[in-house]
Amino acid sequence: MTKFYPPDIRAVDDITFSVDMGEIFGLLGPNGAGKTTTLKIITTLGTPTSGSINVFDIDVLKASQKARQMFGYVPQTVSADGDLTGYENLLIFAKLFYVSKDERAERISDALEYMGLSDRKNDLVKQYSGGMVRRLEIAQALVNRPRILFLDEPSIGLDPSSRRQVWGYLKRLNKEFGITVFITTHDMVEADELCNRIAIMNAGKITITDTPANLKKSVGGDVVTVKFTPNRTHVPIPKELGLVMGAEEGLVRISTENGEKAIPQIMQYFESKGVGVESISLNRPTLDDVFMKYTKSSLQENGKLGETRSIRRSFARLGK
Repeated sequence: MTKFYPPDIRAVDDITFSVDMGEIFGLLGPNGAGKTTTLKIITTLGTPTSGSINVFDIDVLKASQKARQMFGYVPQTVSADGDLTGYENLLIFAKLFYVSKDERAERISDALEYMGLSDRKNDLVKQYSGGMVRRLEIAQALVNRPRILFLDEPSIGLDPSSRRQVWGYLKRLNKEFGITVFITTHDMVEADELCNRIAIMNAGKITITDTPANLKKSVGGDVVTVKFTPNRTHVPIPKELGLVMGAEEGLVRISTENGEKAIPQIMQYFESKGVGVESISLNRPTLDDVFMKYTKSSLQENGKLGETRSIRRSFARLGK
């Protein structure tokens, strides 16, 4: 799939990927990478310049209405109406998705209960916290009981507690109902926490797709840092314990394939040599390290702070 904008902007640059049924799949990349454009095209809110999209054996470009009936979509910006109650917001979505009158009340009740909002359904949404608003938006997307749920930056603008809560609900939806979940995110922790597989996207291109564990493993092994007690004597480190990455006074860093397995062996070795160890720590590659390897830039540096602040302010205004 490719998407051009005049005069010659490649927002999406000849990307190809697949999502497995029942998985949580993530597009990881900075703001401006092309993630939201990709998501909008898949969900029929935009059209590609070229390419094709097939979801559950349906050609999305040829049968968009049929495809939308299987989709749930939560945009990056706030979509709930603060001057309506939670119930009224869901009622609007039920009508938009042509849920029959006989089923509306039950579906709305089920969605609110599942997202932990039943006791606040008659309160105006502008009285909700940011986390509650996000949960309400997910509830809106569940009214038509989708087979796949799309979320654009699902936890942006949320405090750590609300963010964890939203993640918990998404995991439950995926596990208990088998809903395929497709998210875009620039949050490394979110991608690592939620996704079964991740596609790294930057400047309109997808550079690699794999599980978080395999992506981090591709960067290199774990790093074990050993700090010695004062006045220790120099001891050469055998190759079977790992590769010495750096050493300074009273400290050595060892690269090893499996840090958890290597730590007891390293401790045992130094004890056998009469060398006292003051502390030992294990560091693993992060998804930012992965992003750096495959795009030659940092995910954190590429983020657009202004856009994030704007979205956070929209949550704050709604909660006033």
